[in-house]
Amino acid sequence: MIKNYKELLTKVEKVTAQKELDLSSGEDLSIGIMNLISIEEHLFYTSQKTKDKKYLDLLNEVRLMRTDLLKEIIKDYEGEVWCISKHLLSASMRLMEVGTKELKKNDKKKAWDMFEKAYKLYSLFWGLNLGIVGGKDIKQKNDEEIDFLDEKSKKSGSESVFSKLGSLVQKAIDCCRE
Repeated sequence: MIKNYKELLTKVEKVTAQKELDLSSGEDLSIGIMNLISIEEHLFYTSQKTKDKKYLDLLNEVRLMRTDLLKEIIKDYEGEVWCISKHLLSASMRLMEVGTKELKKNDKKKAWDMFEKAYKLYSLFWGLNLGIVGGKDIKQKNDEEIDFLDEKSKKSGSESVFSKLGSLVQKAIDCCRE
C-alpha cells in the first residue's frame, strides 16, 4: 500500500511524465464527460416519460460520443476499470448536484458533506486512471489497513487514502495552468 503523500506524488509525477498527460485538459474533459453521462440519463427518462423512441437514438449518439471521449482519459484498463471509472464520474457528478440543491435549501452542512464525497470519488477516478491506486493498493489484509472505508481513520487522525488522493488531485490537476 502507498504509505505516504510524497511517495504518492512521486508516483503521479512519474505516471504523468510517461503518459504525457495534460491533466488540466483531462480535468476539463472529465467534467464534460460527467455532463454527457447526465445527458444520457435525461434522454432515458425523457424517452420513458414521453414514450417517444427518438430520444433513444439521441441517447445512443451521446453515449457513443461519451465512450469516444472517455478513451482520451482511460488509456489502460483491466477488469472493470472502464465501468468503475464511468460510475465514479457519474456518482461524483450526481453528488455535486445534490450538494448544490442542499445549498439552495440553505443546508450548508449537508451540501459540504455531499461535495466532500463527490470530490473523494472524483479523486479516486484520477487515482485509478493514473495508475496510482488499484486493487493491490486497497486490498484487505487486516482491519487497520482498510480503516479509510469507515469512521476509524477520522477518529484516529490518520490520513485516509481519499485525503491523499484529494491532495494529489489538487497538486497534479491545476485547471488554471495554461
